[in-house]
Amino acid sequence: MRTPIELLALLYFLAYIPYAVLTRWFSSVEFAPLGRPLTGLEILPAATILSGVFTFLFAWASGWVRRAHQWRAFGLSWPAPTRWTFLSGIGTALLLFTVPLSFTIRGVSIPFMQLLMRGDVLIIAPLVDLLSGRKVRWYSWVALLLVAIGLALGIRARGGLHLPPLAIVTVVLYTLGYFVRLWVMTRVSKSGDPEAVKGYFVEEKMVAIPFAVLCLAALSVIDFGTQRGELSFGFVGVWNSGLLGILLVLSALLFVISIFSLLILLDKRENTYCVPFERSASILSGLAAAYILAAMSLSKWPTTAEVIGAGLLVAAIALLSLAPHLRRSA
Repeated sequence: MRTPIELLALLYFLAYIPYAVLTRWFSSVEFAPLGRPLTGLEILPAATILSGVFTFLFAWASGWVRRAHQWRAFGLSWPAPTRWTFLSGIGTALLLFTVPLSFTIRGVSIPFMQLLMRGDVLIIAPLVDLLSGRKVRWYSWVALLLVAIGLALGIRARGGLHLPPLAIVTVVLYTLGYFVRLWVMTRVSKSGDPEAVKGYFVEEKMVAIPFAVLCLAALSVIDFGTQRGELSFGFVGVWNSGLLGILLVLSALLFVISIFSLLILLDKRENTYCVPFERSASILSGLAAAYILAAMSLSKWPTTAEVIGAGLLVAAIALLSLAPHLRRSA
């Protein structure tokens, strides 16, 4: 029996809250050897590598690796991506690559950058459906509008779209990566078949994670400012920093989130229906994490605009959950 998308969104929400709290904790609490908090680039290499280890161990232990396409070499059968899952893996790696850049842009807050990146994803969801010839139902459009209004309120509360060039490039590349991933998913694997989802997961991740690590490694040897030293610490210094236990928890949560996200996005219904579930769960978990962090005196309390935006997201989720059942009953 297929897991309901509503339950997947709830599990995604519950897993994302501790992930967001831990990530913010890393960037807020002073790390004694450095005399300052760690940055996103100092956390990401080890978190990506460890999350990849969890992913590949899970794929092997669960048997999902046998659902991937196979090729024979040295007398053994090996999982291999198709040209489509390879392309999706590159798009996914692009997401992993641009997120750390969004943590390092001066003059632009991390929540503001994340809000822009999520908003662009919601805009491209119906575009992917239309390009793929999939019908977008009225309630998906209404829910998308509610989500867009909520995001617009948050953007307005943060002062508008006055971004440096690097921020614009980051948002564009992130949006491009998500567009590629959604387009490939819609083309080859949004059938709802659980076996196809398992194979897709393995093939995409076996491309995305190594490619993302290679991109970060390449950046660590290029002299482009303070980011070089941060990435070098993230690859080398972090392993004997005494933070490995917390990084293991963070990486395990990232691995769990990636599974729930993929299952939501690969639901057989249109992207305008699935993407708001995944994005709304992410934004709502961020709001919940903000309250927890504020109670821990690690961040400011959420603003009125953020709370109103979250309320609109809840309304969108309710509409997406109830409208299909009401339509079938009618």
